[in-house]
Amino acid sequence: MLVERLRRAINDHDLDGFAACFSPGYDSRQPAHPARAFTGREQVRRNWGRFFEDVPDLRAELLAHARADAVEWGEWHWHGTRRDGTGFDMRGTTVFGVQDGLIRWGRLYMEETERDGTDIDRTVRRLARG
Repeated sequence: MLVERLRRAINDHDLDGFAACFSPGYDSRQPAHPARAFTGREQVRRNWGRFFEDVPDLRAELLAHARADAVEWGEWHWHGTRRDGTGFDMRGTTVFGVQDGLIRWGRLYMEETERDGTDIDRTVRRLARG
């Protein structure tokens, strides 16, 4: 599965191997953050080159994954320490469309892990009331 290849490339900090998983015309969307949409393998390379540089001990855990037809899902935990000593911690899910052995499109639902957040009751009240 491609998500397993991505995990290995992240943990090896193999930028070429990581970028090689994506088609040249890759279409990336983050539905909760529409302004972050982009296209192209080169942008993938720039994004992940930055992560590998700024989070030198970056690790990826693939908590669960599945494939159905030409779609792969992965539940992730990405973590490490930034060069300034602060923690990097993201969790979420990716959904990838696969074509000809490459990731053609992606929907990323990855978020920074909250260190200090509100409980579920307060969160629901805030979301419901606006």
